Amino acid sequence: MAQVGKPKISNEAGASEVFIPVRAFECIGAESPNDHPHVYLDMGDEDEIICPYCSTRYRFKA
Repeated sequence: MAQVGKPKISNEAGASEVFIPVRAFECIGAESPNDHPHVYLDMGDEDEIICPYCSTRYRFKA
């Protein structure tokens, strides 16, 4: 079942680290058609998480 209300975040530039203002989101890799399987990531209480598909490190920054 799809998650409702979670932002989809891409890393079109291929940066190794991306700062984002949310802790729960959907990583899509690059924009379509170069995206990877969409995966929901949730940092919980942590300030960073690494996508298992594209290895992008997402860091929370309010």
